[in-house]
Amino acid sequence: MALWPPLNSGMLVRTGHTVLTWGITLVLFLHDTGEPDTAPPRAHPITQLRQWEEQGELLLPLTFLLLVLSSLLLYLAVSLMDPGYVTTQPQPQGEPKEEQTAMVPQAIPLRRCRHCMVLQPLRARHCRDCRRCVRRYDHHCPWMENCVGERNHPLFVAYLALQLVVLLWGLCLAWSGLQFFQPWGLWLRSTGLLFTTFLLLSFFALVVALLLASHLYLVARNTTTWEFISSHRIAYLRQRTSNPFDRGPTRNLAHFFCGWPSGPWETLSAEEEEEGSSQVV
Repeated sequence: MALWPPLNSGMLVRTGHTVLTWGITLVLFLHDTGEPDTAPPRAHPITQLRQWEEQGELLLPLTFLLLVLSSLLLYLAVSLMDPGYVTTQPQPQGEPKEEQTAMVPQAIPLRRCRHCMVLQPLRARHCRDCRRCVRRYDHHCPWMENCVGERNHPLFVAYLALQLVVLLWGLCLAWSGLQFFQPWGLWLRSTGLLFTTFLLLSFFALVVALLLASHLYLVARNTTTWEFISSHRIAYLRQRTSNPFDRGPTRNLAHFFCGWPSGPWETLSAEEEEEGSSQVV
């Protein structure tokens, strides 16, 4: 009988992310960064973490460590939480059943998933990796080994924003510690690991910045990655010239970060149809 549960891809990815995060942090703290030792330590405070630590002034080093820890906890929260799986559990009487609501317009009938056989609400999609249907499905993130959906999408955007701050700060630290005017052999021994860290941080910062910008753009339009890419294949979008869920950037962002709309997506879509028909009349 095995003492440990079998490793899966999710555990490996999350462990790799954790090890890489703390490994890069350790490299930044062990190497001399910022101005040379002859310069005053307050000249470039955000790149003087090791000097501040040695002098006993721990505000900035602890702030950096707190940001790293917070980004790691957000990553684990997003990757481990339920993204909004569609369930078939009965709801208490008196509450509307979103999966079987009678308010759905006939032009947008709900369909049953051919994989897990649940009745899909509007904007839900079956994820082949998770083998579940997810409400307001955005995408399956391989770095999270989890779907990004209705429940964890706001946390995912918050994680990207915090992670970008950490990466840019780490990038400044790594760059400030690189000394290029040295013999090749000495430079490779003294700053080779720091230069590798700088390249990794540059790549990750670019990816995270692009992801954050794209998700903020999609959120401001109240659409998802899946809807944006595959609108021509989605029944409730391919016959429309505009997004039926778009209520303007301000309301979209407020709904996304402060709370979901009070009614189901079917109701918002029906309201959009009524507004469009009244304008035509």
